[in-house]
Amino acid sequence: MTNVALKRIRIVCAIVFVSCIAGMIVTSIAGNNVGVVTTIGLTSAVAAIVLIATSAVTATRRIDAFDDVRAEGIERRIGELVQAGANEDGVRELVRESIELGRSAT
Repeated sequence: MTNVALKRIRIVCAIVFVSCIAGMIVTSIAGNNVGVVTTIGLTSAVAAIVLIATSAVTATRRIDAFDDVRAEGIERRIGELVQAGANEDGVRELVRESIELGRSAT
């Protein structure tokens, strides 16, 4: 599903949802017809479900997983570089910048 289609679905669902809220208020004040109010309420629920479903299905961002083994390996290599004479603050800053660079590339 393209971003344009997803955006249109979200806009339509939002308009339907807000219209249904207004419709429920107006209908309950004007005639207190339970059938009409219930129908409008169900329509609003369907719009909300469609919005939630499309957002869940089209989510492309993955949750970052933390790898303890790789983290321990990197920490060990930082320790080795520091023992070899490298500045620890400089090495850690380099690692932070590398992480930021990797995140910006995805």
